[in-house]
Amino acid sequence: MWELKEPRPVKLIIGILAADKDALATAVGAIGEHIGKVDLISDVWPFTQTDYYKDETGGNILRQFVSIEELVDPGKLAEIKHATNKLEQELAAALKISVPRPVNMDPGLIEPSKLVLATTKNYSHRIYIGNKMFAEVTLIFEKAAWRHFEWTYPDYRQQCYQEFFSKVRSRLLEQLRTER
Repeated sequence: MWELKEPRPVKLIIGILAADKDALATAVGAIGEHIGKVDLISDVWPFTQTDYYKDETGGNILRQFVSIEELVDPGKLAEIKHATNKLEQELAAALKISVPRPVNMDPGLIEPSKLVLATTKNYSHRIYIGNKMFAEVTLIFEKAAWRHFEWTYPDYRQQCYQEFFSKVRSRLLEQLRTER
């Protein structure tokens, strides 16, 4: 009862918003070089659910997700968010695009039962995870399907995203089985 257990490792995903295909490809390459080897890559979708990022990233934003091959300690999410923020800044300086933030990277974790996203912004449903970062459970996996909450971003409710998250979840379960 009082015995503390280490959390099981989880699958790291990174959602990328990019100003164009070149910025997106550069971001995926940079993630592979600086964060970890990419093992799964989603399709590319137009990001049209909101114009929140229009002033920073442009008017024709693209969305893609990647997952990292090596499983991670869920306690490292704040550190990973700082690393992706730094990488965004480096790419903004290197890419020759006339928008202030040509790439936006949002790391998250997939566990067998949920998808958790890191954020710099606090809100009623978010938990402080240290190092000036917050996290929220964005989706849960229940009865063989992803389920959203009232606060879940509209794009994360899309079936195409959830199909990719299911692939990542399946890969995680496979990795956890071989880890034993």
